Amino acid sequence: MAADKTGTLSRKQLILTSLCRHLNVNYELVLRSVYPGSIEETDIKDLCLTVANMSDTSANGSAWSDNEEVAKWIAFAGGFPANSEACLGALEKLNENLATKSVLLGNGLKVSAADVVVFSAIYSSVVGLSTMDALKFPHLLRWMDHIQNKANFGDMFEKIPVEKPSFVPHVTKTIVKVEEDNPKKNVQSTKTAPKSEPETTVKKSETAKKPKADAEPNEEKKKVPEAEAAAKDELSVSLLNIRVGLIRKAWKHPSADSLLVEEIDIGEAKARQVVSGLAKYCSPDSLTNRLVVLVTNVKPGKLRDVLSEGLVLCASNEDHSVVEPLLPPEGAQIGEQISFSGIDGKPEDVLNPKKKQLEKITPNLYTDEKGVATFKGIPFMTSAGPCTSSIPKASIK
Repeated sequence: MAADKTGTLSRKQLILTSLCRHLNVNYELVLRSVYPGSIEETDIKDLCLTVANMSDTSANGSAWSDNEEVAKWIAFAGGFPANSEACLGALEKLNENLATKSVLLGNGLKVSAADVVVFSAIYSSVVGLSTMDALKFPHLLRWMDHIQNKANFGDMFEKIPVEKPSFVPHVTKTIVKVEEDNPKKNVQSTKTAPKSEPETTVKKSETAKKPKADAEPNEEKKKVPEAEAAAKDELSVSLLNIRVGLIRKAWKHPSADSLLVEEIDIGEAKARQVVSGLAKYCSPDSLTNRLVVLVTNVKPGKLRDVLSEGLVLCASNEDHSVVEPLLPPEGAQIGEQISFSGIDGKPEDVLNPKKKQLEKITPNLYTDEKGVATFKGIPFMTSAGPCTSSIPKASIK
């Protein structure tokens, strides 16, 4: 287990050290060239600004000083209370803020400097939480686990154990019929025994008494555990290539009243044509110039003689009386890939319809109580935030 050095360092030292690691800046050089005295006398914003100025990344000095969101999180880290009661209140607010985010800033694919600063500031308070208190902050702990596994902290922090929720699939019971042995067959088989010795009659009677014993191996036919079989069928959402698209044009399907045809821009040289069963719920005009969430690696095919090259993901209520396409946030980039915090993997080039990959993934897609689109509770994230729906606790297909 990695050594935990946090007990010997002050909060400002932790923040400065972890930020230097994250931005690949020499910590000792920072101390010698900028802070010949105690860093405790220096404002935390100035500490962060200096490290950013010395880094070779895009997080330069102007980015720290001009970005209000960055400044907000630095101020949060600097003012994080030491008092235990006030500390719980601050953690509660942070937990609420993270309910719809995988990281504090950015698209969730990379850990931002702001995430590193806040993680370092609150680590000692979170690692000291009781089990009961820790249960109050599920989003915070999910974020802490993501940061501690993605950021380059070296051996500065001992890993915080986080119990990840397990998915228990619905299992449909199956009845396996075991055919009973036919006693007549057993009797007939005894008649084939050789008759050359007098003892044959005795052997026949012994054999006739054994049909039940012979049936035992058949009764012990191995059954694959149902839960284990269901777990094998479970697939990761990373197999899907999900992107932000913009509907440039929509019109009614020429030969199906329930279908619409959309021309969707996902940043490729040519827009994709997609057929959706949305005619009952949306008009073509309401969909035009609307951002949507598109699965782009489904196998192209024709629906009522019209080519479809994707799948628009939609949320629907329980009785399917209300259906609407998922909505990426304003500011999301056309063509950007939807990410899921803590889930890595390369999408399939084209999903195999025979393997029913899509059908096995969609039961785990749903909106939470706030309407945030999720895979097993993990938000659909873009560079501008999560994708949402006006329908809470909806299924997504």
